[in-house]
Amino acid sequence: MGDADYDDGSDDCGGYEYDEDKVDGEDDYAFEDTCDYDEVETTEVNADDGEEKEQRYVVLTEDAVRARQEAKTAKVAEILSIPPGFAAVLLRHFKWSAGRVQEEWFSDDGRVRAAAGLPADGGVPVPTAVSRAELPCAICFVEHPAGEMRSAGCAHYYCGECWRAYIRAAVDDGARCLSLRCPDLSCPAAVVQELVDVAADAKDRERYARFTLRSFVDEGSGVGGGRIKWCRGAGSTRAVEFLGAAGDAADVLCASRHGFCWSCGEEAHRPVSCDTVRAWLDKNASYTETSNWVLANTKHCPRCRLPIEKNQGCMHMTCPPPCAHEFCWVCLDPWDDHTGCGGFRQEENAASDGGIGGQEERTTRRRRQSQSQAAMDMDRYVYHYERWAANYSSLENVFKDMAELESSGVKRIAAVAGQPAASFAFLGKAYEQIAHGRRVLKWAYAYGYCLDPARDAAKRGLFEDLLDQANSWLERLHDAAELERRELFCSDAEPAVVRDLLKYYKDKVESYTAATRTLLRNLVKAFETTDLPEFKSLN
Repeated sequence: MGDADYDDGSDDCGGYEYDEDKVDGEDDYAFEDTCDYDEVETTEVNADDGEEKEQRYVVLTEDAVRARQEAKTAKVAEILSIPPGFAAVLLRHFKWSAGRVQEEWFSDDGRVRAAAGLPADGGVPVPTAVSRAELPCAICFVEHPAGEMRSAGCAHYYCGECWRAYIRAAVDDGARCLSLRCPDLSCPAAVVQELVDVAADAKDRERYARFTLRSFVDEGSGVGGGRIKWCRGAGSTRAVEFLGAAGDAADVLCASRHGFCWSCGEEAHRPVSCDTVRAWLDKNASYTETSNWVLANTKHCPRCRLPIEKNQGCMHMTCPPPCAHEFCWVCLDPWDDHTGCGGFRQEENAASDGGIGGQEERTTRRRRQSQSQAAMDMDRYVYHYERWAANYSSLENVFKDMAELESSGVKRIAAVAGQPAASFAFLGKAYEQIAHGRRVLKWAYAYGYCLDPARDAAKRGLFEDLLDQANSWLERLHDAAELERRELFCSDAEPAVVRDLLKYYKDKVESYTAATRTLLRNLVKAFETTDLPEFKSLN
């Protein structure tokens, strides 16, 4: 990428931060850097105005979520004087809202008991009861002595093997196992946690407990007003609690580095709207139409494999220089010895028609214009899709590099340079900025597709100028943080040489980081403060 050209940005972009005297060369520049990276896990990610933001969200481990669940369950159990397992059943029934449970219970406890599978006689429910006499199992009909069979607090007793099989089948069916009732179809008694803990095997107990924990967040509209959500990152077991007002919902970043939008649940997409993201993803989902068009209108040159678009009726194709191979579009045989393939004879058929009448000629012209417009729209889509996908792929690689640096990379670099590991914190900040930049640029390209080339020409000019500047400096930062780092700190590097170059390299990366942050901030500010159009549909 070439050097970025700058203007003062004061006319159209709300006072963007440029310094022409300091951004002339590639290395002689400096930008103000006031972003606090230490709050990345508990505040709004990459606050673009450079000011410290109040805490917007908190990342919770599974243990933290479980502690909240157990505390709420214990509170309800104490107030209603019922076992915790039944308290959990009531809480799930009322979306984990302790206030709603108490309100409904003290208003009409009989109705609540019937809905949740508690005894209707008003007595204290029993999670499980052991048989007091020799009885046959109501499933396998085998006689068992006293004390060897259990019930769900009702009069229907089953042996241990049948209970294990019953619970295993319910757990295999998914989260519906949390609404499990007595095996007797006429009995509404609830099968609660205490019974599962004594009747199921270890694997099924663990799965049941996980379903219960997931329910606390997934169904918990009464859990802080639905302010806790599971992180959707692959392999992540963390949850995020949003602390801001409902209208302030924004991107959040889990400790696993997966970012997602609190409002729509899709991956983090600031600065574009949720509507834009949905429309873009819908467009990508219809890519089968694109594939069909490509198959119908492009083929690879048989010699150099360059993809070629057939935009005229003739089957005589010539590959662009330097290949210049001539071949038949239908059979792909070389044109110099082509004898016919029994394919299209479009020109002959047109000539035999004896000319095209006026109405037919206009219809044909409109059809050709429509096909030309469709091809241009496809080119525009492919252009933005390729860049969207490239930034997506790059972001995945950034996460891998960050994980490698945290696990062993920084220690290895510190050993090569003979410096403490803490002195390389600038690399972590650079990679955080790169990750943020890849997210922003990815969705900026998706947004760029919606800008009409003619109607939004002026706005597109502003958008593309800011996008090009941000992309140019992001590429420089990424190159310095990845390629130059590997070259400088390679295993056979001379320690003396590394030490001599370390200060220059650190200053360079820090300056690139600050410059990239400033230009990304300008791009985001354009979305948030400039009248850039949003859209509802890409069709």
